[in-house]
Amino acid sequence: ADKQRVSDRVDITDINDPVIDEAVGADDAEKLRSDIELIDGVYPEFEEQDYLDALVAPVFFGSALNTFGVKELLDCFIRIAPSPRPVQAVEREVVPTEEKFTGFVFKIHANMDPNHRSCIAFVKVCSGVFHRNQYYHHVRSNKQVRFAAPTAFMAQKKEVIDDVYPGDIVGLPDNGTFKIGDTLTEGELLHFKGLPSFSPEMFKYIENTDPMRTKQLSKGIEQLMDEGVAQLFVNQFNNRKIIGTVGQLQFEVIQYRLLHEYGASCRWEPIHLYKACWIESDDKEALEAFKRRKQQYMALDREGRDVFLADSGYVLDMAQQDFPKLKFHFTSEF
Repeated sequence: ADKQRVSDRVDITDINDPVIDEAVGADDAEKLRSDIELIDGVYPEFEEQDYLDALVAPVFFGSALNTFGVKELLDCFIRIAPSPRPVQAVEREVVPTEEKFTGFVFKIHANMDPNHRSCIAFVKVCSGVFHRNQYYHHVRSNKQVRFAAPTAFMAQKKEVIDDVYPGDIVGLPDNGTFKIGDTLTEGELLHFKGLPSFSPEMFKYIENTDPMRTKQLSKGIEQLMDEGVAQLFVNQFNNRKIIGTVGQLQFEVIQYRLLHEYGASCRWEPIHLYKACWIESDDKEALEAFKRRKQQYMALDREGRDVFLADSGYVLDMAQQDFPKLKFHFTSEF
């Protein structure tokens, strides 16, 4: 049978309708009724408001391979999906019905085309309409930018799109201009909060194993860090690069992608650290005193901010007690 062909639709209103037996056979029909009875007994009735409040998530049964249940899933999603919601910026709340365009970068995908090392910045439209070839204000760099080929994605397909509306996602070609959390507007100075980078829990030195591919390794690390795959710190004591992640698998992913996408090989060297935290203080002398005392545990992140690499929970607690004028942050947004 052709699994990709959509079969004729059979509408029923009663699970005990004999039409089901004729369509799928008595045994399968009985199993279907038994499964539905079990589901009805275990799960409560679906309440749309609970879904909109993010308290529950609907579960669909079907098979994309067999083209079964796909239309029902999409129809239901269209019916119950929430409309675009207001988005809170630092300065004010942005409402989707506003006429002027606003949007922010929430994801960057590196190496979309390995032949050109291209990146795509994914922008969520918060208000107004994004138009192709129109100039917009990039707030962080304070520059005007224009995009000739904004892209819409559907699975592996992509196409150039002319207009993008609130709630939609558009892919913009990126040559290193964007960072996660960047804002685009028609001139207003707005700052949307991006996805915060949490303090890593696993750390390793990254070492180049092929000196002839140093440039490729540096480019790969830079683009993968832009994606948010992991975090890069440079130890100020020995100037070595440290990669911080929240799990071991991320190290394997980084090593694989560096080799297969950038042709750069690396190895990992373990380093015993407990936590990385960003530090700041209104008292410049106190901050400098801390950095001198903890010199071998100080690093800089990609934004040039001071990061304290504590090697144990006890050391971190004592540092917070001994330097009360310092603020210790465990996410990158503060």
